[in-house]
Amino acid sequence: MVMLFGILVLTALMSYLIPAGVFDREIIDGRSRVIPGSYHTIDPTPLSFLDTFLAIPGGFASAIPIIFVVLSSGIMFGMLEKSGMIENAVGSFVKRLGVERRLLVVVLLTYLYGCLGIFIGYENNIALIPLAAITSLALGGDLMLAAGISVGAVTVGFGLSPVNPYTVGTGHTLAQMPMFSGWLLRLILCLGALTVLAYFNLRYFKKIIKEPEKSLSLGIDTSGLKLSKPLHTYAMSTNNWLVLWAFVLGMIVMLYGVFKWHWYINEISAMFIIISIVAGLLSRMSGKTIGETTLRSVAVVAPGAFMVGLATSIKVAMEMANISDTIAFNLSEGLKELPLYASALAMSGSQCVINFFIPSGSGQALATLPIMLPLGDVLGLTRQSTILAFQIGDGVTNLINPTLGGLIAMLAMCRIPFDKWIRFIAPVVGLVLLMAWIGLSVSVAIHWGPA
Repeated sequence: MVMLFGILVLTALMSYLIPAGVFDREIIDGRSRVIPGSYHTIDPTPLSFLDTFLAIPGGFASAIPIIFVVLSSGIMFGMLEKSGMIENAVGSFVKRLGVERRLLVVVLLTYLYGCLGIFIGYENNIALIPLAAITSLALGGDLMLAAGISVGAVTVGFGLSPVNPYTVGTGHTLAQMPMFSGWLLRLILCLGALTVLAYFNLRYFKKIIKEPEKSLSLGIDTSGLKLSKPLHTYAMSTNNWLVLWAFVLGMIVMLYGVFKWHWYINEISAMFIIISIVAGLLSRMSGKTIGETTLRSVAVVAPGAFMVGLATSIKVAMEMANISDTIAFNLSEGLKELPLYASALAMSGSQCVINFFIPSGSGQALATLPIMLPLGDVLGLTRQSTILAFQIGDGVTNLINPTLGGLIAMLAMCRIPFDKWIRFIAPVVGLVLLMAWIGLSVSVAIHWGPA
């Protein structure tokens, strides 16, 4: 919280140093898009002392959907936990598989959560994060390993997904290219990045098995996430199976709604609440028990929900100061004098920087690609390579972006402080970026099309 507030104060100071400027925008298909070549400075709009603090309630107002999906997923998890289904399901799973295969389980779960990120999305997976926490602790791991398995894999899978509708889809729409074309190279990069993450997860797991005192989550409360009985005693009751199938059916309906009816955060939150109520009724909980479980669950995830609002206030402060467009414009202008390969890598690097100021993938695409696509044409880059440079810059840095509400929310579900997460994930980010930039250089070398 202190770190996020510090970034907010830094943003306020930057508003006095960076000129205010905006691009003209037009509404096309209901979405606001930048008009290339329209950037112009405006009268300075630095943040006053009061404005800096007004950005905080503004951030909460802007992040209401994500804040509530955190609360609703916490309520659902709390209700499923109260029913006994989650503990019995995880205990039975680990018992059946055997602890001796736990290294294989870590690898498989990393790829599983990565696939959830690729095909299902980002915030859609918030409710599944605590399952990784319980499984990791049951295997003898810790909460940091749980975050690496789930938060890291979902973020990598979503960020480098060959079918990401927010980055690749928006980019292909703006570039008037076949939707999700060039998927094979993107899939190779995505699976390669998940392999890097699986290796780091496995290495960390082996280290804490051998030396538990080196765990990065020592001292973090694990109450409610640990198995309470010996492993051999776990079994699924009929009621547990009913609750499990209610959960699975609810998730299937949610995913059908996402892909068929274009449901988003609010509809997902509504489904989580429905699943919570059904689980309570199937478990024959009284109204009092359901109410008390709901409030206890809200108390557990409330700090994470608060962090989402505080993180979003940084984006709101940037918008109030009108410096986001200035940063995007100046970064893009600096690419014009570079050689071809260097310009592609610098374009991706500039998107890494912009991502901290415009954390929304689709928002960043709409704000920067109308500038980057024509610039790439002038430099001799294919539009496919320009979009890949954008996707890498946005997707990989999502792993360390404190202004990304979804990342903060997921880490909160694993109870992992952001500073400790940086210590764990920074080497992964460096290696994945290096691998992705090699892939980007290959795309330039082969003149990757369609142009």
